[in-house]
Amino acid sequence: MVENSDVTPHGGARGANTPSNLRDLSHDELAAMLTELGAPAFRVKQVEGWLGRPEVTSFEAMTNLPKALREELAARYTLASVELAATRVSKDGSRKYLVRCADGVMVECVGLPSSGRLSVCVSTQAGCAMGCAFCATGRSGLTRSLSAREIADQVAVVRGDFGLRVSSVVFMGQGEPFANYDATLAALRILNAPGPETIGARHLTVSTCGVIPRIRQFSKEPEQFTLAISLHSAVQQTRNALMPATRKYPLTRLHEVLEEYAERTHRRPTYEFAPIDGVNDTNSEVEALVDFCVGTLCHVNLIHLNALEGSPLAPSPDAKVRSIRARLERAGIEATIREPRGQDIEAACGQLRQRLEGVGF
Repeated sequence: MVENSDVTPHGGARGANTPSNLRDLSHDELAAMLTELGAPAFRVKQVEGWLGRPEVTSFEAMTNLPKALREELAARYTLASVELAATRVSKDGSRKYLVRCADGVMVECVGLPSSGRLSVCVSTQAGCAMGCAFCATGRSGLTRSLSAREIADQVAVVRGDFGLRVSSVVFMGQGEPFANYDATLAALRILNAPGPETIGARHLTVSTCGVIPRIRQFSKEPEQFTLAISLHSAVQQTRNALMPATRKYPLTRLHEVLEEYAERTHRRPTYEFAPIDGVNDTNSEVEALVDFCVGTLCHVNLIHLNALEGSPLAPSPDAKVRSIRARLERAGIEATIREPRGQDIEAACGQLRQRLEGVGF
């Protein structure tokens, strides 16, 4: 475990009673507002460039805008943004960030460097209502959903700390992205927008527990964003126990909508599967997983189950995980064993939660 000396405290909270926040405007809303103010079309891109920098909290800093426009924006809006509350650094080089929203709500995100590239794991909600048995986030329930800019600004915070261009983003932190669909999609589009920091659509991945109506809606979006499904069992009874909020989305319907997704988009969804000792790693469970996947366009990520205080669930032995991968591959199903990152700072899958205790979190 990283000691408190590896934790860096930052700034304080802002008040919540503020006028409308310019960062909450969509691209179309921003464009319409600037048109109303008589600003030429190219000002939209300039303003959006500033909005992509969460450290910019004053309209006076927008030096490429005319003074009159800056004053008009300041009279109408605030520039409240997320701010860094604390950082923890793992022995493997990954970093976990606690960020504070303008109303004081906290969320966590993670930076994952590898061979000169930087991936970011962002949260879409503060807390989570899904209540998955293997995840720390849902233990305290859902506080609120995040705005699109609060999601996208997490990427900017991580990018600024590492000083590296972000190559990919996974929406796999706190919360269920498809329970906050509109803001999630808007954040994806902010990150994918043309510009020096643009991230390709195929390098932006959304992970969902399996919210069927939203998967169908996601398949109809024009961009080639990537979809991941938090599956963890292809046996209905087991999945109900591990992921109780998904009972309304039975596996038969999930399988159907994922086949529709692959047929419509020609893209391969990823299935996330954390082998749990004696729970979903038995022969019958693995065969059910094979049956769920075989003949479909998919990829299985076998991810490490990370320890949660007081949980009876334990990760499957490494040999068993390798045997699951081998069984999938014999059936012609592509599978990868993902090495955990940031376990020593509670930054790995299922370990994120928002808390600030002294200077540690």
